[in-house]
Amino acid sequence: MSLLKAASTVSLLTLASRVTGLVRDLLMASVFGANALTDAFNVAFRIPNLFRRLFAEGAFSQAFVPVLATTKAQQGEEATRQLIAAVATALAWALLLTCILGVLGAPVLVWALASGLRQSAEAYDAAVLMTRWMFPYIGFMSMVALAAGILNTWKHFAVPAVSPVLLNLCMIAAAWLGAPQFEARGIEPIFAMAGGVMVGGLLQMAVQVPALVRLGLMPRIGVTWSAVRAAWAEPGVRRVLTLMGPILLGVGVAQISLMINTQIASYLTPGSVTWLFYADRLMEFPTALLGVALGVVLTPQLTAAKAAGDSQKYSAMLDWGLRIVVLLAVPCAVALLTFSTPLVATLFHHGKLADSDVGQIAVALSGYGAGLLGLVAIKVLAPGYYASQDVRTPVKIAVVVLVITQLLNVALVPVLAHAGLALSIGLGALINALWLLGGLLRRGSYKPQPGWGKFALQVIAASALLAVLLLWGSQHFDWVEMKGQTLRRAGLLGALMVAAGVLYFGALWAAGLRLRQMLRR
Repeated sequence: MSLLKAASTVSLLTLASRVTGLVRDLLMASVFGANALTDAFNVAFRIPNLFRRLFAEGAFSQAFVPVLATTKAQQGEEATRQLIAAVATALAWALLLTCILGVLGAPVLVWALASGLRQSAEAYDAAVLMTRWMFPYIGFMSMVALAAGILNTWKHFAVPAVSPVLLNLCMIAAAWLGAPQFEARGIEPIFAMAGGVMVGGLLQMAVQVPALVRLGLMPRIGVTWSAVRAAWAEPGVRRVLTLMGPILLGVGVAQISLMINTQIASYLTPGSVTWLFYADRLMEFPTALLGVALGVVLTPQLTAAKAAGDSQKYSAMLDWGLRIVVLLAVPCAVALLTFSTPLVATLFHHGKLADSDVGQIAVALSGYGAGLLGLVAIKVLAPGYYASQDVRTPVKIAVVVLVITQLLNVALVPVLAHAGLALSIGLGALINALWLLGGLLRRGSYKPQPGWGKFALQVIAASALLAVLLLWGSQHFDWVEMKGQTLRRAGLLGALMVAAGVLYFGALWAAGLRLRQMLRR
């Protein structure tokens, strides 16, 4: 499967996930609004997601996939199957202990992440209860990450990419059907969302099984003490753990930054955590469709090129990935900076979400947009280090960027409130990406291919035209006042987005960029 076809497959399936996720968020905004209890749910949901990013798609995946791909390339499939079984056994038992501790320690976790919720006793207690219900979600998602690493290494990208849709569908059902049932029985409706999360996690794990069975790669998890000891003694498991240490620190740095930001937001105006959550959800559209899709596809390919000693192929794949990032992330960033209010108003401004909430979400979205290029580029640049099993360099960079981000918070939050938190993250991501790029260039691992100067000018010129159109569209219409005109507002947004796409790619074509040739290069 070509890089373009693989990336397109992952991107399209990720789009399905993001669209259903957007529907979920729209429904939640309409049903629950933005208040202390929605802050409580978002904090409770963030806790297992924080651990998921540490142990699932974070440190574990980034350590496991390079080891798996190297073992497959150098030792064959039988040794790889033994590695999979050992890793699955060690992971399963570690997760069981983690989930028990997480459920018992829920009050401490909520306090550590958002002690400001104690301003409302009801919200704090609700966050603790929902954390206990949802913490086992980390167990499901870590096993999903194991399966996804296996399937992606065997170039079966579809099932891992589409499985998040199941979580979104379960949460949609919880908000649409479960919440009214809870309310009718005198139970706080937001609690229905915790049930939706748990069912969704279970289904995501279950859907991986048939794909693994078809490939003959379904791991056998040892249940006896001797099997567990043998798994932890497996050299491949020890290699994964060795790599996980520095990566865990790097991913942990990002999560510490998130925890600090959530703490700060919990002390700001009630609803601040929710405003940032909805802005983050919109920002994740381009981040996931571009960065995550490219990262998922490139990581095993870059690792295989490194294992084979093919430095030219390794550099060419990085160059291709970075050009795709610039081509698509720059116009997306322009859209978030100039067109945030129409996007937020059209998508979220329904039901209980107030007019004032639209502006608060939009200004946070603009803050994220300032750093979108960096957020996406990191997903391509970091695998360039992981493919060489160099995890220390990205970690060192992440630690310094954490300090810089918090210094930016000190300067920006007193002026911009919650939007300052978003802008600090965006600026920190730009610094991180530039630092990673500089490291690859200095060591000679990445050698840019000819034509970058002309390509950059083409993208900048087309993006400038795009900004003019979107600024006009944002200011010419009163998007908030159209709250009761859902179809008109949606149609107008759709028309402007289509016009923006035609203008941007038309301008690139007029400037001499041959898109098909570049994508298939």
